Amino acid sequence: MAKKFTDEEALQFHMQPRPGKFDIAASVPMSTQRDLSLAYSPGVAVPCERIAAEPGQAYDYTNKGNLVAVISNGTAVLGLGNLGALASKPVMEGKAVLFKRFADVNSIDIELATEDPDAFCAAVKLMEPTFGGINLEDIKAPECFIIESRLKEEMDIPVFHDDQHGTAVICAAGLINALHISGKRIEDVRIVLNGAGAAGIACLELLKAMGATADNCIMCDTKGVIYQGRTEGMNQWKSAHAARTDLRTLEQAMDGADVFLGVSVKGAVTQKMVESMAPNAVIFAMANPDPEITPEDVHAVREDVIVATGRSDYPNQVNNVLGFPYLFRGALDIHARAINDEMKIACAEALAALAREDVPDEVALAYGRSLKFGRDYIIPTPFDPRLIWRIPPAVARAGMDTGVGRRPIVDMEGYQQALKARMDPTASILQGIYARARRAQKRMIFAEGDDIRVLRAALAYRREGLGEAIVVGRDADIREKLHTEGLGSAFDGLNIVNAAKTEHLETYKDFLYERLQRKGYDRSDIHRMAARDRHVFSALMLAHGHGDALVTGATRKSAHVLDQINMVFDARAEDGAVGITALSLRGRIVLIADTLVHEWPDEDDLANIASRGADVARALGLEPRVAFVSFSTFGYPVSERARKMHLAPQVLDARGADFEYEGEMTVDVALNTEAMKHYPFCRLTGPANVLVVPARHSASISVKLMQEMGGATVLGPILTGIAKPVQIASTGMGVADILNMAAIAARDMA
Repeated sequence: MAKKFTDEEALQFHMQPRPGKFDIAASVPMSTQRDLSLAYSPGVAVPCERIAAEPGQAYDYTNKGNLVAVISNGTAVLGLGNLGALASKPVMEGKAVLFKRFADVNSIDIELATEDPDAFCAAVKLMEPTFGGINLEDIKAPECFIIESRLKEEMDIPVFHDDQHGTAVICAAGLINALHISGKRIEDVRIVLNGAGAAGIACLELLKAMGATADNCIMCDTKGVIYQGRTEGMNQWKSAHAARTDLRTLEQAMDGADVFLGVSVKGAVTQKMVESMAPNAVIFAMANPDPEITPEDVHAVREDVIVATGRSDYPNQVNNVLGFPYLFRGALDIHARAINDEMKIACAEALAALAREDVPDEVALAYGRSLKFGRDYIIPTPFDPRLIWRIPPAVARAGMDTGVGRRPIVDMEGYQQALKARMDPTASILQGIYARARRAQKRMIFAEGDDIRVLRAALAYRREGLGEAIVVGRDADIREKLHTEGLGSAFDGLNIVNAAKTEHLETYKDFLYERLQRKGYDRSDIHRMAARDRHVFSALMLAHGHGDALVTGATRKSAHVLDQINMVFDARAEDGAVGITALSLRGRIVLIADTLVHEWPDEDDLANIASRGADVARALGLEPRVAFVSFSTFGYPVSERARKMHLAPQVLDARGADFEYEGEMTVDVALNTEAMKHYPFCRLTGPANVLVVPARHSASISVKLMQEMGGATVLGPILTGIAKPVQIASTGMGVADILNMAAIAARDMA
């Protein structure tokens, strides 16, 4: 699978904004002396005494109940082999942030510099008081079996080796659905597994726990079938799955098999083997980065075979991120002593059931293709927002039913609602934007080719498969900047346009003169703007179809850039242009409008802004609830300056707007359901997600205050209401933010 980044970009990602991939932040106030006294001495003595008297209260007074250790010794790092403990740290940090991203589980990586299982187990066991669970990672076989087995016996918290059981759970989920489609039962099918390492053995063990019979399961390794009586290359874990059979090779085992599971190497399966399998066979070719056989090669000889791989560029990806975050989420929430087979099976069954349900439109749109249960969709996608509140409850129920939970969940419906509220919606929204952009394949004009951030964003745009990147600038300057940054080889992948050399310059100048000749501009003014101003030139390119969308503004103030864009397009308030900024914080997303165009809107402008905000909310997958916010609420206190906020909803009433709206009201009434209850006549059915503010300066203050003081994630401003897709970046944006703006432009929310 081709990389979408260079080695240098990967290194930069791990260095900026500071080395590593996560920070630790306090969850309690730490500002005053009183705060510090409560956080440490003497206040901390009180919970210490409670925990000493009743250890279970550690889950009440510390972060133990939401803290998982990701632990490795670096002996089997990804597909790179034994790199050692220190070199495995980037991987373990990555696993820690996946826990947070997908299930809001706090996680710390720990790398142990030992290959001795006894020393490893002793170190981990001593950490039991700190963590609610242990995720073992990238430990070579057979030591991984020894370590996990001992720690599960000796520790009273969940110990889970994801390389084994994570793959097994997702494999089991996919197989449940594959057999459902093929009309077969797990008790009856013949299963061949190739790859007798940690993942392969775990897959077969879990399937046997689900009903697969030992007589129907054949395990193979590099030396062929693992059969009873074989001595070469054997160990106790392989011996446990030795079959009573005369078969000796993988090719012989595949003849008539219903299911093939591969966790081995590229090319292990041939088309001849596929042809020999039973009707409606199932092939899970999970070797990474290249499967045992590609879906194309399978379907070239058999159309009836259901195929899954470990790759994201094929349907039916067996991806561990569908399992481990949610398994631990459910286990932690019942204060589990272990993650047992019943919990793993519950996870697999819940994943399988989710894939059989109708896929929400926003998920299907995000992936740019139809997602409907069938041969090409037997496993949910990792970015399905339902995973967080569907999988952990199933795991928790199984844990409670089997007695490993210390604290049962009484209100399961309330638990599901709490899980929904845990997740930051920004990631799924961006996923949808990027998927739509990838499908659109827009030729993106990057106006400021003299800025290395813009050049990096342009390169990323192309590598992400979003479309062609067109950079405005001088070839020599761009080549030099890329060379200085170690990206010289990427130069040939960019389409560079020099304003002074383009064959279209005279056409552009004639067009611009026609627009501006009665606005005080003469021919020399037009030449200067068209040939020398990158923002005007880029807008002219877009207006003439020499690109499909434009991102600019990273090097100049947005007000100036908007003025220059307006030379070519009608991007003024009176023409309907509006800027909408999305803020995301603690699982909530709110749009603030207008942050870019209207300096002091009247009630009609405010109604237009509300309609644009509602359109953007829908484009982001939100059902709009618009609040006109002010310092007054429904007429009190009375102020002439708040009158327009009072009148704007009446304008929407007259227009028959098709979205929820209300006002005027203070921000707390708009966003806080308890405050809103004091106004039972309020027409909003829930907290507002679009805030229309009185003026551009108040919008800007609100956004920057939330970003700097509140730590909100900012997306935008999203410019809407002009003839062509144009987005204006901010001067402080980094590469990722500029790329986001390009994706939004490609998505075209106008």
